[in-house]
Amino acid sequence: MAETVEELTVTYVDGGIETVKELDKVVLTKGAWATLIYKYQDWNRTKEEYSPEKYTIRRYQKRDGQYQQKSKFNISSAAQAEGIIAALQGWIKEAK
Repeated sequence: MAETVEELTVTYVDGGIETVKELDKVVLTKGAWATLIYKYQDWNRTKEEYSPEKYTIRRYQKRDGQYQQKSKFNISSAAQAEGIIAALQGWIKEAK
């Protein structure tokens, strides 16, 4: 578990292989509840290569000095990410 937002990661190593490789992260909110968005790749054991880039949004709650993941939403493709971006941009323009 992480004590600071900067320590949070989606990197995962299994059997000496980095099965989830974090490429980048952006901290959207900090505090008792933190929200981060990550760019990452999964390791494909069969093909022995990393997947195309994927994205995930994670929410963490800080309890007893440690951040614990409470929810996540995986964005599985660039096309899905573009759809989310377009929807948000449209709503933001409407609100102005």
